[in-house]
Amino acid sequence: MARRRQLYEGKAKILFEGPEPGTLVQYFKDDATAFNAQKKGTITGKGVLNNRISEFLMMKLADINVPTHFIRRLNMREQLIKEVEIIPIEVVVRNIAAGSISQRLGIPEGTRLPRSIIEFYYKNDALNDPIVAEEHITAFGWATPPDMDDIVHLTLRINDFLSGLFLGVGITLVDFKVEFGRLYENEDMRIVLADEISPDNCRLWDSKTNEKMDKDRFRRDLGKIEEAYQEVARRLGILPEAGSRDMKGPETMQ
Repeated sequence: MARRRQLYEGKAKILFEGPEPGTLVQYFKDDATAFNAQKKGTITGKGVLNNRISEFLMMKLADINVPTHFIRRLNMREQLIKEVEIIPIEVVVRNIAAGSISQRLGIPEGTRLPRSIIEFYYKNDALNDPIVAEEHITAFGWATPPDMDDIVHLTLRINDFLSGLFLGVGITLVDFKVEFGRLYENEDMRIVLADEISPDNCRLWDSKTNEKMDKDRFRRDLGKIEEAYQEVARRLGILPEAGSRDMKGPETMQ
């Protein structure tokens, strides 16, 4: 495998220089973290499954004209993506109460919300990704008002589409987190969906039993974590070519 220079390593992914200007290679790890990396572990085969699941969902979103950074999958653990300027905001959509909103507002987990709620969090590990208002985002220049209009519009479209897609395979989309970036092409700039969409950043419950099929199984020590990720992939019709065995990562250049 060609040697590539590592540009960034996050909790679940590594970014490498791409083969052409304006591209990056995104590598999916098996590492798992929770509670702002206070809890760490490994979910065997997670990177392979998340690569395939995210590819599938990004392509489905592109079919309905949601712009994304995804170009194509390269192998079991890598994707070729467009290089974007990440907006330092995590956008969370909540359809059913779970996790922090239940803790903050005392809403019993599993309560269907009156309508989908969008929350914004400032991406800053040192500050534990605090929740912020749109006023903070525009006042501090993290995104402009037109950027936020695009982000909210795209987020609602993504939620509507994914809710229906998952429901069709017997899964309830409880909530999810997405990130966006600025894609510069010639003189133009547009907001595009970035990062990934997978059981790492979605809460997915079985529609009949409410059994958790996402990273909450790791957060809450529920066991059968690998099986849950595999079941999501199976229902979506995704079968990794070589199962979930590990694959040697790309070599890095210092």
